[in-house]
Amino acid sequence: MLTVSVDGIPLHYRDVGQGPPVLLLHAFPLSGDAFDKQVKALSGRYRFIIPDHRGFGQSKVGSGPTEMSLLARDALSLLDALKLDRVVVGGVSMGGYAAMALLREDAGRVAGLVLVDTQAGADDAAGKERREASAQEALEKGVEPLIQTLLPKLVASGPDSPVGREVAALMRTASREGIAAAQRGMALRPDGKDILARYAGPALVVVGEHDAITPLEKAKAMVDLISGARLEVIPGAAHLPNQEQPERFNAVLDGFLSSLQPGA
Repeated sequence: MLTVSVDGIPLHYRDVGQGPPVLLLHAFPLSGDAFDKQVKALSGRYRFIIPDHRGFGQSKVGSGPTEMSLLARDALSLLDALKLDRVVVGGVSMGGYAAMALLREDAGRVAGLVLVDTQAGADDAAGKERREASAQEALEKGVEPLIQTLLPKLVASGPDSPVGREVAALMRTASREGIAAAQRGMALRPDGKDILARYAGPALVVVGEHDAITPLEKAKAMVDLISGARLEVIPGAAHLPNQEQPERFNAVLDGFLSSLQPGA
């Protein structure tokens, strides 16, 4: 098992494939295994660096809220350990928040940006209250209540579909402390519109056609902020198009990544 220690916390990651390096940051409350379908299809063309965020998958949780800036610094420490100066950075949902935080920490490390079913705005007061309630519920009752409320919003095909069962299994790998810390960390994230407006590199914004959590208008708002950004809508998907419609998503991702190569 590959791990990197950051502030004494062992963080698990995968380093798979060959070619230009791509850092993929997973959604809440899943793990890096959420990108299995991208690894299977595209690791012959790209080198995927995929960490489990603190408290998820096989990574341990630290103390206090898991702020998005902390996830960004974890990712940068991983890139340092692998001696990678510049990578394409992609993130789904919470992973998108972490990708924007990484851009704020060190934009020079970002060779390209992929934002999937995420948003630039910060939580309003009501959103912060809902996250705190979810954090307390997770600490008291574990992940099952979260699965019941969140899973129907994550996949358009429903909780009992094959992909719904796949996502539920990934959710069950999350620790209750990791869930609570991440909810509290997401509640603290700053508005990201300024950093996206300053970003001058290539960018791809992807959204599932049926995403009710971060719908199309939020994706369009990010595209409007980033000069030259490309928008792709994935039909038949909700909040996790890379898992729900992997062939369509992989084609979009591959097209973007291949366009960044010299001579493309």
